[in-house]
Amino acid sequence: MNPIPETAVLVLEDGRVFRGTPYGAVGETVGEIVFNTGMTGYQETLTDPSYARQIVAMTAPHIGNTGVNEEDPESSRIQVAGYVVREPARIASNWRATGSLGSALREQGVVGIAIPGTRALTRHLRDRGAMRAGIFSGDAATAPEGDLVERVLASPGMAGADLAKEVATREPYVVPAIGGKRHTVAAVDLGIKSMTPHRMAERGCEVHVLPAAATAEEILALNPDGVFFSNGPGDPAAADDAVAALRGVLDAGVPFFGICFGNQIFGRALGLGTYKLRFGHRGVNQPVQDRRTGKVDVSAHNHGFAVDAPVDGPFDTPYGRAEVSHVNLNDGCVEGLRLLDRPAFSVQYHPEAAAGPHDATGLFDRFCELMKGAE
Repeated sequence: MNPIPETAVLVLEDGRVFRGTPYGAVGETVGEIVFNTGMTGYQETLTDPSYARQIVAMTAPHIGNTGVNEEDPESSRIQVAGYVVREPARIASNWRATGSLGSALREQGVVGIAIPGTRALTRHLRDRGAMRAGIFSGDAATAPEGDLVERVLASPGMAGADLAKEVATREPYVVPAIGGKRHTVAAVDLGIKSMTPHRMAERGCEVHVLPAAATAEEILALNPDGVFFSNGPGDPAAADDAVAALRGVLDAGVPFFGICFGNQIFGRALGLGTYKLRFGHRGVNQPVQDRRTGKVDVSAHNHGFAVDAPVDGPFDTPYGRAEVSHVNLNDGCVEGLRLLDRPAFSVQYHPEAAAGPHDATGLFDRFCELMKGAE
């Protein structure tokens, strides 16, 4: 006689419920639920610090077939609060695999669920927007649904959350240049992915990675040729310390480059506002257009907030004129900013793009050109 399979339940804050089976650790977890449209790169997604306090649902139907390995993680551990898939791979088959995805989730205590309705879940989130949710399995799944909804509603939302300091490095460290050193970069870790300093190191940058709480004085004490602000989790409206630090950098006129959360911090430093997107951009297939050249890059994204900036021409800031450099062709939101009178720019997407696509990697070359021009 076959044993009765364990049950798990996914509960959304609006009362929508999806039933399935446990995947990964058994227990309970809560967080903001979002969906990722990438067909590849699940290990990079899981280890991206920008996903802190988020439950990630994958739209690709089959997850885990290449297992996990030691080369692809973007940080030292799985960062997501929970994981939702349609069909977990029964075996891991890849020459680089050192284990299965299910085992890695269990070992790191990440509660997940496999449900047949990931398409319905994605459509629901597109219609209603990202929201709080909980995954409950084992004994936790036996509670009445009303009680589970109450647990979800008692959890914190993403708006107003200052999370960068929770995931960033506690101590500074250095990523040495590969080949020969050309530049010194001070990189503020707001939730940095390991591939980002590697991309700069490939271009001869010695990267000094600093904690999220680094001040302008601490950044400039390195006498850097350029300053970088990384991606990261949370609400940019709550990151006042990072905004103050960046304003000090801009006052000093040091070349600046920001990615994702760094783009939002740059926007705030210029006096712009930010807002929460309905369901965000998460995946490896977002079309972004350079408004100056008309060129379109297919790009990797992971963000639930965006900068509110005028797209109809240059605008004034405390640091001179600025303009929106890139826009998303799906929804028109701001995907990049640049100052016209100082060496500073940022993008909302991920040019380091571990797992791909690699259309935008030239932005690191542009940063190096700014640093060389400032010598």
